[in-house]
Amino acid sequence: MVPWRNEIMEGQNELNILVIDAQGGGIGRMLVSSIKAEIADAFVMAVGTNSAATNAMLKAGADTAATGENPIRVCARRADVIVGPVGIVIADSMMGEITAAMALAVGRSTASRILLPLNSRYHCNNIIAGTKNLNTSELVQSAVEEIKKLRKMKSGSL
Repeated sequence: MVPWRNEIMEGQNELNILVIDAQGGGIGRMLVSSIKAEIADAFVMAVGTNSAATNAMLKAGADTAATGENPIRVCARRADVIVGPVGIVIADSMMGEITAAMALAVGRSTASRILLPLNSRYHCNNIIAGTKNLNTSELVQSAVEEIKKLRKMKSGSL
């Protein structure tokens, strides 16, 4: 059993980051890999809506991982930051892999949410107007930069 962040990092000021993804976990894999590379002391929990997504994020270096609706509900309560595609806050998005309970858990969490505006009618049928046309790598890098800003604010160095 993998201990929760607060059991292994007691007294530390690191962020507890929850990465959520669906489908094959490609976005989550990129997020986990980039977060771990640029924020070495971050504790990254990965939750996939299916085992393929979970395994992709675990292989990318997540500290702990789980699959399904209940882990999203539990981990959203423990996270300082939640990161993933915008579909994680929209019920029935990502080809139906995001349940209403998952979207509600993310939306009700006290964590800061960093959502990647992936405009895809095929996966979410939601278009976000006014966003730049960035590729996935650029979106991931932007998300990591936002996490760094939150980390500085949490440590009081901004």
